Amino acid sequence: MITENLIRLFESSIKDNWELPAFTDYVEQHTMSFGDVGMQIAKLHTLFDSIRLEQGAKVSLIGKNGCNWCTTYIAVVTYGAVIVPILQDFNPNDVQHIVNHSDSQLLFVSDNIWDNIEVDKIADLRAVFSLNDFRCLHQKDGEKVQMANKALLDIFAEKYPDGYQPANVLYLTKSNAELACISYTSGTTGFSKGVMITGNALAGNIVFGFATRLLEKHDRALAFLPLAHAYGCAFDFLTSFCAGAHTTYLGKTPSPKILLKAMSEVRPTSIFTVPLIIEKIYRKQIQPMLNSRSMRWALSIPVVDNRIYSTIRKKITDAFGGSFKEVIIGGAPLNREVEEFFHKIGFNFTVGYGMTECAPLISYAPHNKFVSFSVGKILKGMEVKIDSPDSYSIAGEILVRGEHVMLGYYKNQEATSAVFTEDGWLKTGDMGTIDRDFNIFIRGRSKSMLLSGSGQNIYPEEIEAKLNNMPFVNESLILENSQNKLVALVYPDYEAIDEAKISDKELTLVMNSNKNNLNKLVASYENIVDIQVYPNEFEKTPKKSIKRYLYTNLIR
Repeated sequence: MITENLIRLFESSIKDNWELPAFTDYVEQHTMSFGDVGMQIAKLHTLFDSIRLEQGAKVSLIGKNGCNWCTTYIAVVTYGAVIVPILQDFNPNDVQHIVNHSDSQLLFVSDNIWDNIEVDKIADLRAVFSLNDFRCLHQKDGEKVQMANKALLDIFAEKYPDGYQPANVLYLTKSNAELACISYTSGTTGFSKGVMITGNALAGNIVFGFATRLLEKHDRALAFLPLAHAYGCAFDFLTSFCAGAHTTYLGKTPSPKILLKAMSEVRPTSIFTVPLIIEKIYRKQIQPMLNSRSMRWALSIPVVDNRIYSTIRKKITDAFGGSFKEVIIGGAPLNREVEEFFHKIGFNFTVGYGMTECAPLISYAPHNKFVSFSVGKILKGMEVKIDSPDSYSIAGEILVRGEHVMLGYYKNQEATSAVFTEDGWLKTGDMGTIDRDFNIFIRGRSKSMLLSGSGQNIYPEEIEAKLNNMPFVNESLILENSQNKLVALVYPDYEAIDEAKISDKELTLVMNSNKNNLNKLVASYENIVDIQVYPNEFEKTPKKSIKRYLYTNLIR
């Protein structure tokens, strides 16, 4: 059991970092100090007391990343209630279902999302609060929440006549073993389940961040991953706050242009991201430079290439703000070509591995100890084994157990039983191997793995990674047709197509060439018979994995 109590971690950080900046909303340029956060938490605690919210009650939270989102989360957890963060990408029907399924008594919601919620479909809620300014948007018949909210400032002033000070930051004691969060997944299989996360799992990830110095006091972070997802929440928010770091929340879609501008201004000391964003920057900013005739010629000369790679590394480092210790990539596999290039130029990056059910981290290694194409080393306090005859050479499902593992799925014993083995190992759904130094290597998802006619395992993600590096391919999916042959569904890079003035007929020829070149790079049983163009970007989960189940019946 992690010795550091989750609630004490919050309490200590607010006291120790009272005057320092904690959160900034990038668009609004609004900053809250740790003292400001502590005071707003105290006001919410006073409100919860006034309406007699019970410890252990569920409180839902949905809205844009930012100061108020983070403050509400901490206020709920330090009150002894259970936070239910909801991804703002969920449609209103899903939001309403999660609020009801989680037995939430309160809902904190951004005004723009509230406009699309049907009140009669969340009738069991006691009250709804605006995440924009904490006003009461709705209360259940018979409740006096609006009255309590209006009287809040007077009650608060009476409670703290000398003002709210660091000495007033005293929260309840709650065991780390108890439920702290219910996180509803949005996976590639289409089913949303409530992952029950303890204070111990959250504290374990935070303490890991301390031990590895991912974030430290006075550090700066730029957050652009969804906080309602376990990865962004654990490091861009929880670890950052408890370490005394300052996090700026982007609050808008992280296109390469917007992201690089914000990084140059914030100059983050650690960067947490997903492969899709890194790969877009590589394709848009780096690949065109590498493909120029003069650059290809220069890189062919051994004496010159090291100097060029050093120049490229500096350009990328400067583009990311120039102050980061390393870039931590997680949430999905990194494209192999991109990873090879980053290693070649000596860029400070690493790839970690986790899942919502582990809050999220399972493995990590710092950039100077990171083994190429792995997802890091198994964390202390976690155990991993491979369900195969030889875990070193034969891929099998990755099984985990330890400090970070969830209690189960909320009100879903059937799904909980299905995901755990009889002796308590959690089935990750990922296929992989482990080396003798406990580094994990992932091959693909067990549910997306295909079986060739001659019995070989086919991992679509590995073929897609090669295809995605080919001309005018933005992203792809490898699927089986009705004859059990492999077909690629491709969303083209229309921006590049327009720049090159490629016609539809020419695009067909390019894709046929891509097919032939791809088949030269893969095993014969991995050959594809056709590339079919898909007109829109594939729908993705918050961690930017494609929702495969939506496309399995689209190929011809």
